[in-house]
This record gives sequence, C-alpha cells and structure tokens, in this order.
Amino acid sequence: MKKKKYTPSEEECSLQNHPIFQRLTDEEFELVNYEKKCDFFSRGEILYHEGKRMSDFYCVNKGIVKIYKTGIDGKEQIIAFAKQGNILGYRSILSDESACTTAKIIEDAVLCFLPSQLLVDLVKKNASFSYEIMKLTCQELGEANSYILDIAQKTVRERLAEVLILLKNKFGLDENKTLNISLTREELANIVGTATESVIRLLSEFKDDDFVELNGRKIKILDLQGLTKTASF
Repeated sequence: MKKKKYTPSEEECSLQNHPIFQRLTDEEFELVNYEKKCDFFSRGEILYHEGKRMSDFYCVNKGIVKIYKTGIDGKEQIIAFAKQGNILGYRSILSDESACTTAKIIEDAVLCFLPSQLLVDLVKKNASFSYEIMKLTCQELGEANSYILDIAQKTVRERLAEVLILLKNKFGLDENKTLNISLTREELANIVGTATESVIRLLSEFKDDDFVELNGRKIKILDLQGLTKTASF
C-alpha cells in the first residue's frame, strides 16, 4: 500500500513569518495568499535544476534547502542554505534568466511557491517590497564576495573553522551546543571547496584540539573562541 504524502497544516503554510511579505499592502498580501500553493518535500527532493526556467519562486516555511552549482566534473559547490523565512529563485525570475543554481531539500521541508509573474508585478508596483528584494540581492552579493576572498586568501583549515561558525550563526545550537543542521562530510567539503578527505582529517584535528565533538553527522561546538581564532574570523 502506497504511503500517503504528508499534507501541511494551514499554520505551516502561513507566510506571516516571512519578513519580505510584511512590506505588502493588505490587498497585495491577500492576493499572495490566494495565488500561493503549499506542499511538503522530503529530504533529497529537487526543487529546481540549474539551467531550467523558473515558473515559480519558493518560500521556505519549514526545513532546510541547500543551493549549489555543479562543476564540469559533476562536483557540487554549495553556495548557500535556506531555512524558514527565506525565499528562493527570485533573482533568476527578476533577471529573466534560467536558474543559475540547483535547490535540493536536505531536511524535510514545507514550502510555498508563487507564480513568477506575481513577483514581477509586486516589484513593479510596491516600492517598499522592491527595496527589500534589492537588500536581499545585495546581501547575497556580499556573501559571494566574502567567499571569493576566503578561497583566495585562507587555508582550508581556516575556511572549515569559518564554515562551522557561519553554520552556528545561521542555524544556532541546540541545548547540547550541537549545530541545528546535519551535513555529510562531503557536503561540508562542498561548502569549504576542498576534498572530502581533507574535511575528515581537519575535523579530526579540531576534535583533538577540543574545538568540537563529533557524533556521526552531528557536530557539537566545544570551543567557539578557538574556532574563531583558527578562522581569523
């Protein structure tokens, strides 16, 4: 018997927690709610592929999505992660280009998706909304510039320490000081921009230095100050 797919609740499909939509008028927000579709996505599902045209943009209500580019050798380069309150796919729509990245679910998620033309119309008609979209774009550009600088000037050890700090800042720690995101060693390597073997070796070194404690994919932060110093952050 085929397992019934989980249906998100009305609360899980709410867009109230998305700061970007707080700039809309009541009438515009009502239109967004009318146009939106909401669905559950399991770990491993692809939202959209690099090179495909975007017919919708996505709002993350629950779960975690990784955004990555694929190199000529087929290796992933993780660009960013999206969590509750983030939106995806908007830049490709506004630039009228194919998707420049692929988005994949890495933690079971609930997402709302809205027609691309609705985004274009809102940007044209609502200056406050347009300004928030512009700020998001500038923020992503700043993060990309920082990543390029790190690749050029920092060692792999420094970059891995910085990645752990950034993951801590974005997703936080649980009551046991463990990162609230579970990543494979390969995924960590794809963020840092190095070989998986290098990440495994460096994590072992961080463990020996009492910076972290490792339990499978779970990483517990023991010495944030030590990681910060190592990262030259």
